[in-house]
Amino acid sequence: MAVTLTNFTPVGFTPIGGALHVGEDGALAAHAAPGATVVDCNGAYLSPGWCDLHVHVWYGGTDISVRAARAGRQTGVTAMADAGSAGEATFHGLREYVIDAHRETIKAFINIGSIGLTACNRVSELSDARSIDVDRTLEAIDRHRDVICGIKVRASGVIVGSWGAGPLRIAKHVAQMAGLPLMVHIGESPPVIDEVLDILTPGDIVTHCFNGKRGGSIIDTPQIFERAKQVARDGVLMDVGHGFASFNFRTARAAIEGGLIPHSISTDIHARNVDGPVFDLATTASKLLAVGLPLEDCIKAITTHPREVIGLQGPGLGSKADFTVFDVVEGDLDVVDSQGNRLGLSRTFEPRMTLIGTDLQPAARSVAH
Repeated sequence: MAVTLTNFTPVGFTPIGGALHVGEDGALAAHAAPGATVVDCNGAYLSPGWCDLHVHVWYGGTDISVRAARAGRQTGVTAMADAGSAGEATFHGLREYVIDAHRETIKAFINIGSIGLTACNRVSELSDARSIDVDRTLEAIDRHRDVICGIKVRASGVIVGSWGAGPLRIAKHVAQMAGLPLMVHIGESPPVIDEVLDILTPGDIVTHCFNGKRGGSIIDTPQIFERAKQVARDGVLMDVGHGFASFNFRTARAAIEGGLIPHSISTDIHARNVDGPVFDLATTASKLLAVGLPLEDCIKAITTHPREVIGLQGPGLGSKADFTVFDVVEGDLDVVDSQGNRLGLSRTFEPRMTLIGTDLQPAARSVAH
């Protein structure tokens, strides 16, 4: 049945008139269809559907993933990118059982390591040169190019050991061959962070950009921070990727105050953080708001910016409806970062519903006030 949304504050797009009309085919229309269901948004914000650029949803294919539904519409997210859960050896399963099986738009960064995160942090996907099969990875990209939005490499010492920047360099080479961006996980060295930044080019993505790990943080030294700001100005995209161990309030506040604005806010949601400290995208965005990221930048970082990365166009007449209805409310919520540092939130993002096509579904943060 056709739907018309009224009484909302648009952000990230410009509606025609004071309402948003969706025809029976699920596409945006200029006028209300006869008999359309009218939904009053009660003055809430209406944005292009929230997009989480870093999730792990290859449930059953890895020991760390959550079900896609847990990361999706029930918490206000209509689009997401699985960040390296599957390598070439298992990508077909991620495609069949997750990507193709859900109403949300799900894209993926294919892991440069063939086994992906099958046994995450127990069996490294990048232990030595046998872990990477360039030919098979390129073949997988060719078969699934419509859903693969980039290549993922975890460039931190706990994964690569003495191999250092080797996997990163191979991943970058494969990304260039495939014409795709590279998403690189930063953390413990080796490789050191300035070595990572020197390899990246515009369009590549640094995830866990606000981690607090000594030796792997963008604020380790003034020189590294200036280098991070320069590559960001040049077009390398900074992504939050909160995760279990990769978001620090002090790092985020210092970086934002110093002029480094993240391109995207993502959760890195998985089985080991879904019940805290991450919970969901709304709570993660609320943390960024609390450490100084302006509201407008927070909204861009969960809507238009990550949607562009995975190839989603902005709303337009004839396009499929894909929206999130949300409020930003006053409150008092106690949260922690990945190191257990506490912070009180005075404002929180509160998703109310999502609209995909003509399908309206209620949404809410996972954490109650």
